[in-house]
Amino acid sequence: MNTATFSDKLKQLTAGFTPVIDTAYKAEDYRYIDLSTDNVILKEVDTASAKAIQHYISTYLSKTGGQVAYGGYLEKRSIYDRSIYFNNGNPQLRRNIHLGLDIWCPAGTPILAPVAGMVHSFKNNKNYGDYGPCIILEHSFEDLQFYTLYGHLSVDSLANLKTGQFFKAGERIAFLGDTSENGDYAPHLHFQIIRDMQGNKGDYPGVSTQNNLAFYKENCPDPQLLFKIMLQ
Repeated sequence: MNTATFSDKLKQLTAGFTPVIDTAYKAEDYRYIDLSTDNVILKEVDTASAKAIQHYISTYLSKTGGQVAYGGYLEKRSIYDRSIYFNNGNPQLRRNIHLGLDIWCPAGTPILAPVAGMVHSFKNNKNYGDYGPCIILEHSFEDLQFYTLYGHLSVDSLANLKTGQFFKAGERIAFLGDTSENGDYAPHLHFQIIRDMQGNKGDYPGVSTQNNLAFYKENCPDPQLLFKIMLQ
């Protein structure tokens, strides 16, 4: 299945705005936020600090009248420069291009399955700056098979979870974690679509180098194909 066909089939799975967090938040409560290196305002923010990022996002939402911030697909970010997990000092190997969609909302927020699927794998990824607790769902619709990844969850979300466990569309699968358990980030969900897991379990790269971007862009298409929110 070529990329165009795969994306077209994905897009047909949801009819409109399809939340992956608590449905108490309506589409009009979301605000698009730019956390890329192109945002000159971030030069005044300590992007190595989860507290500083949280303050920036909270202030942005307050000014724009929103309750939830979202964005980040294919954004080049400085946030990851703080961790050797992404940056080992070699500019050619620096991973700083984000492959998922981030949804910034309070810790404890319920996380929902956008379409029906079963648990492929899960793991607590404890590297500094990593996902923390992460769940991956496997989805099969006729000839279409793919995966969705949910990162930065609460540790309790992994308790009693079983491989193969089935979730209906819109069913709660987890809760969002706080800074102490989510890899040291301001609370947010990392939501990513993956075509081929390449043998990974409970984890998959969510940030790419420039050199590998062409591959990951094809293997991890825009989450908006399922999420479908208009810019607010």
